Formats: sequence, structure tokens, C-alpha cells
Amino acid sequence: MTKYKLNPRQKKVLGWFAVWLASFTAVVVLVPGLLVRSTAPSAEPAAVRPAGAQPGEAEPPLIPVYLSKSKTTDRVPLEAYVRGVVAAEIPAEFEPEALKAQALAARTYIIRRMLDGDRSGVPAGEALVTDTISHQAYVSDQELEQRWGAEFGRVRDKLNRAVEETKDIVLTYEGQPIEASFFSTSNGYTENSEEYWNVKIPYLRSVASPWDAKLSPRAKETVRFTAKELQTRLGLPAALPVSAGAARGLKVLERSQGKRVLKLSAGGRQFTGREVREKLGLNSSAFQWSYKDGAWEITTFGYGHGVGMSQWGAQGMALEGRKAEEIVKHYYTGIELSKASNLLSAKSF
Repeated sequence: MTKYKLNPRQKKVLGWFAVWLASFTAVVVLVPGLLVRSTAPSAEPAAVRPAGAQPGEAEPPLIPVYLSKSKTTDRVPLEAYVRGVVAAEIPAEFEPEALKAQALAARTYIIRRMLDGDRSGVPAGEALVTDTISHQAYVSDQELEQRWGAEFGRVRDKLNRAVEETKDIVLTYEGQPIEASFFSTSNGYTENSEEYWNVKIPYLRSVASPWDAKLSPRAKETVRFTAKELQTRLGLPAALPVSAGAARGLKVLERSQGKRVLKLSAGGRQFTGREVREKLGLNSSAFQWSYKDGAWEITTFGYGHGVGMSQWGAQGMALEGRKAEEIVKHYYTGIELSKASNLLSAKSF
């Protein structure tokens, strides 16, 4: 991989990223269920109106969030919830415009879920979402303060600005909130939705994302497997053959528009790139392999499913002076920015 010399600003961001990664799991795998609208909305309200609000008042809803550690449900004002998602899902030391792009995606996700009455993946009860990556990771102010200590005030203010400057704005396609999927790091391109989830969505198209390779610490990684490990994890009847010092028995049959492995054969069996990624626990379905010193080496490019907005790509665009609107419109094809309050006013909760 080409070596890049980082300037002091980039080194600072990577330093904060290391701390963030140790504490939180980035949203790099969104479950296919996020792409399916609920066909049977819950009879229970998806969100509740703040105490004292009268019908017709433009009060922000409270989001019932299931807190996995305490196994309780906390009702959080919409914009406070968005702030907690941004805090959990992306390094706070990212550029303000990248944080704003993340806020737009986070708000869009929860508004869509509210409108659909979608409570899938939530334990029995009144919650609309959990605080895990099964939906969107979320941290409370108390958790954020524990994490940042003396830096809490500065970080909170920065997050508040990102949320306030995007307040009430969501991403829409043909008037409806989009599936605002996102992930950590691209391999240089994003992926068409149907090439990973088998669901074609018009605004989740493959686009170039050249910033990631220079900035992200997860842009390229190599892992090693013994022949037995590879055989067991892929469920093959025998070890893959190795001949004349070259790896054999693995062959790419098809690549996606996003330059990832779409289909390959291994030991006479066919797999999708996603299947291999999940079976081997790889960072990405963009990978290549070799056989070296008695083990298989698999090198991945990027980190995450690759569909939607790349967070490190958003950071790269922000560093170039791009605004949040330009960032989200790059990664979500043909979308518009709309007011969440207008969408919510058409439905009672």
C-alpha cells in the first residue's frame, strides 16, 4: 500500500479515532432488515409527545430508546437522540461538515422508522430502537461525559452545533425518508444496494470514494488463516490446493460495480463475496489472497458493507471544504433535503 505522510491535523484525527474505536463499535454492518419496511406497524405509539404539548403543536417527539446495559427504555427528545447517535457512530474529531452529514443520516433513519411504525429488532415493550448497531449506536450524555472527561464540554458543544445546524432536516427520495445506510471505509467505491443486500434501491448506487485510502486506518488490512481454518470456516470437504507456491482453488467469478467480490469459487463450491466476508470475519467483501509461509493471507480493502455513505469518505470531502449537503448528495444519488416536521405532521403518534 502506498505510504502517505500525514499532516499534524490528520495525525490528531487518527489519534482520537483510536480512542473512539476502543470504546465503540462503528456501524459497519447494517442488517438487511433495515432495508425492509414493516408490513404490520405496531399498535403502540412509535414515539410520544412531550409532556404538556397540545395536539397540533410542533413539539419534537420523544424517541423511546432501549438501553441494552440497563435493559430499560429512556424517552429522548429527537435532536438529543440524533446527537447521541453521532457521538456513538463517528469520531467527534471529524470535521464539522462530516459530523453534520452523519447527523442528517441518523435523523433520517429514525424518522423513517417512526413513519413506518417499525419496531423490528426491539425487545418486547415500548421502545422504537435499541442503542446498538442493530439499529443505530447511541450514547447518553452521561456515557459521553464518562468517556471524554475534561473534554466533555468541548465535544458536546461540537456535536450540538452539528445537530443544531441540521435540525429538522432529513434526506428524502420522491418525498419519503431514505434508507440512510452508512459504513466506515470504502475500497475506493461504494456498492450498489442489490449487490450486497439483493434489494435494488435507486438512491443507493455505486459512486467513487477516493478519500478513504489516504485517511482511514482501516483502508487496507491483511489477516492469515491456516489451511484447516479456511476449510472449516468455508465448510469445504478438503483443504484448498496450493501448487508451485501459488494459491489455487480460489477464483473470482464476478465483481460488483463497486469493485468488490460478488461471486467466487472455492474448492469447487460457489460463494458470494458477502458469504466469504461473513464466514471469515473479513473487514470487507473487497479482498484478494495469496499463500505465504504455509498460510493463506487475505488482504481486505475498506471496512464495512460498502452501501451508502462512507464515513471516512465524508471526512475526506469535508477536509476539501465540501458542505454536508454536498456530501450526502454524493453518497445518496438523486436525493433531496426535506423537513422532518412536515413529514411527521401528516401522521399522528
